[in-house]
Amino acid sequence: MGLFPFLNHHLGKPALLLLGTIVVSIFAFHGTIVFWPQDNPFETTQVEISKGASLAAIGSKLKEQKILTNERTFLMAVKILGHETNIPAGKFTLLDPKNNYQIIRQLIEGKPVLKKVTLLEGWTMDKIAEALETKLGLNKKVVLTLCKNRSFVSKTGIPSKSLEGFLFPDTYFFHEDDSPENVLTQIIEEYQKNISDDLRTRADEMGFSELEMITLASIIEGEAIYDTERSIISAVYHNRLKLGMKLQADPTIQYIIKDSPRRLLNRDLKINSPYNTYLYNGLPPGPVNNPGKASILAALYPDENDYLFFVARGDGYHTFSKTKEEHNRAKKTFQKVRRKYRKKRR
Repeated sequence: MGLFPFLNHHLGKPALLLLGTIVVSIFAFHGTIVFWPQDNPFETTQVEISKGASLAAIGSKLKEQKILTNERTFLMAVKILGHETNIPAGKFTLLDPKNNYQIIRQLIEGKPVLKKVTLLEGWTMDKIAEALETKLGLNKKVVLTLCKNRSFVSKTGIPSKSLEGFLFPDTYFFHEDDSPENVLTQIIEEYQKNISDDLRTRADEMGFSELEMITLASIIEGEAIYDTERSIISAVYHNRLKLGMKLQADPTIQYIIKDSPRRLLNRDLKINSPYNTYLYNGLPPGPVNNPGKASILAALYPDENDYLFFVARGDGYHTFSKTKEEHNRAKKTFQKVRRKYRKKRR
């Protein structure tokens, strides 16, 4: 029989029409309240909702921050939508909050504010800790202590005494209240995602441990500016290692001087440190920065050449040589160019 024939039979058409008008009016009223405009100036703004805050307190908070111009309609809209107890605590970004529905929807979805942090290729652990302090407010000393904590490093699965070299360069988004442990764990997880079993197998085939692979990659990262040269620079170091020659890699010296980066002096090359590849054969004990994926691949897939030397040309590129004599000539050429440049600056 149905509802409307029943009502029509018992109430008659005038009463049914009145009832329909009331129902439509209620829906229209609710719609008006839910989509009531809030005349604020924000395209984007942030709001922090305290844990346990009542609906009235939330309304007052939004009113204080001038997000709401009509607090009463907001409170009514929340109740109409049945979200009195559904607004979570936290700090949120509201995008174009121009009516009640837009504001309520974004609060209910509860997308917390994330902070963007970009870690660049070649940054040291110290530089990364500094960036995390600046961007996230983490204590630099606490971050560095954690990076060197044997127990924490072991839990991350990193085969080293510290996290130097394994803090993968990338752009990250962290929660504002993330702990140093959580932040570092996320960074290490990104490293693990990028280092596949195939790359580890390749390193093993070349006679390198994972630590040695990243150590060589960090030296390449410190030397190379342009991707086209990474595999060539890698080949130079591979060739020198095979011949038992000292690597004589400047990035290893930059790592041990206190006022890095700067032009190296002869006395710097005599610093007694296991990282000094001008004094000691082979790779240093660990990475000298945190290399990117391109340098890691270059370490594992070097160019095929007989180069043993290279010198910076001053434009970001290098001149490569097979013999000491060729190398000395290249250095003299660069020194002449540098002297001319100095005279022009004067």
